[in-house]
Amino acid sequence: MDSKRMDGKLKAGGRLERVLRSGRFAVTAELNPPDSADPEDVYRAALVLSTVCDGINAVDASGAHCHMSSVAICALLIRAGYEPIYQVSCRDRNRIAIQGDLLGAAAMGVRNLLCITGDDVSVGDQPEAKRVFDFDSIQLLRTARMMRDEGVFLSGRKLTTKPRFLLGAAANPFAPPFDWRPLRLAKKIAAGADFIQTQYCFDVPRLREYMKQVGDLGLLDEVYMLVGVGPLRSDRAAEYMRTKIPGVVIPDEVVERLRKTPKNQQREEGKRICVEIIQQVREIKGVDGVHVMAYRQEELVAEIIEGAGLFPRPRKTGASDPASRARPRSRNSPEE
Repeated sequence: MDSKRMDGKLKAGGRLERVLRSGRFAVTAELNPPDSADPEDVYRAALVLSTVCDGINAVDASGAHCHMSSVAICALLIRAGYEPIYQVSCRDRNRIAIQGDLLGAAAMGVRNLLCITGDDVSVGDQPEAKRVFDFDSIQLLRTARMMRDEGVFLSGRKLTTKPRFLLGAAANPFAPPFDWRPLRLAKKIAAGADFIQTQYCFDVPRLREYMKQVGDLGLLDEVYMLVGVGPLRSDRAAEYMRTKIPGVVIPDEVVERLRKTPKNQQREEGKRICVEIIQQVREIKGVDGVHVMAYRQEELVAEIIEGAGLFPRPRKTGASDPASRARPRSRNSPEE
């Protein structure tokens, strides 16, 4: 049994938490929200993820683009028997609406929550929209933890039934200032984060350095770390991602590798790069899993997970012996 954040009973009791606590290498993935009112669009995407994932992220208008809402996607996933991770952005709703949404999600059976600040409306396709940002991700984490652990709203008013959540947050180890990134992570852990999903990792040496810094701060036994990975469709797609999507860093050598690959083989090469990165990050101490972001390529996720040797789910290889690990616990990229 893993020693991270072991303080008695399960916080939420969902599949993701059980996998993480067991010491197995976890896999989560993003379900790209449809521009549709048809639930079958959600079910088709979820079906190819569910067989290899321990949790499916319901994305909340990422990139400040409107899609089906994350809470509705969670409802559909639960109806189908899947394990959703409810992503909540602070951009579009105030604290009153968010706290109500958290209670509603818990009542539906949501057990995992990912708290993010959210991209600014200026990067989306409706830049005239009004920003809310009543919270940032750290304030949202504190509020969700207060509701879960203390059974009260932010106002102090008592809840009759507390929500049960495994609380998550985002991190970006790959964008400067690098020395500040682990300190930002520490604040999120202090606010209540139980797990972290990082931005896309295409620079493994940078990740190694980040995880070393995190370890030097004594945080490796405080939180579960899931490293973001994903397949690149082509060199043009890679170039677009690193120039147009906030927080994404793709080294020149990765883009050049794709550029030297024949056009009709670039998608396969992008998948191969993703598998190689997963195999490398598995060996890094403190990495507890991966978070797969395959934008409009959900059908590749199973192939990637199987190709990386993660199905059936292995135990972690980059961590120290769980039995020997003590538990000590008693301007960032816009998505964070």
